Amino acid sequence: MAKSLRSKWKRKCRAIKRERYGAKELERLKKTLCIDEYGSQDAEMAEISEIATVVDAKTIRENEKAKKTETDGQKMDVESSNVRVYNKKTLKDQYGNYPIWMSLRKIVKHKKGRAKAEKASLKSHKRLTRKQKKKAKRN
Repeated sequence: MAKSLRSKWKRKCRAIKRERYGAKELERLKKTLCIDEYGSQDAEMAEISEIATVVDAKTIRENEKAKKTETDGQKMDVESSNVRVYNKKTLKDQYGNYPIWMSLRKIVKHKKGRAKAEKASLKSHKRLTRKQKKKAKRN
């Protein structure tokens, strides 16, 4: 379907446009950054270099590692107080609250399901013996 003569011609035209607009865009970018072929810069560009500093990725990583080693002990204490531990069975945290992302409808549904499961676990599936039946009648 995309191999027709018309689509081939359109693709060829778009490729030519891409080259032409790419060159124009590069010129416009150089003009906005005030970069000439000879390497001269305007006074405005010098002001911009004072405002923004260019930093390598390597130096950023080194700074981050240094900060991590300094604040590791402090950070661990803070994290341990904020971390909530959720029970897989009840889905509640140590304070008895459900997770924030859990909707009220889902909480109600979960409570109903847990109640049914607890009720089913209390029932014995075995038949009562004669002794158990006698005890039940007495009580």
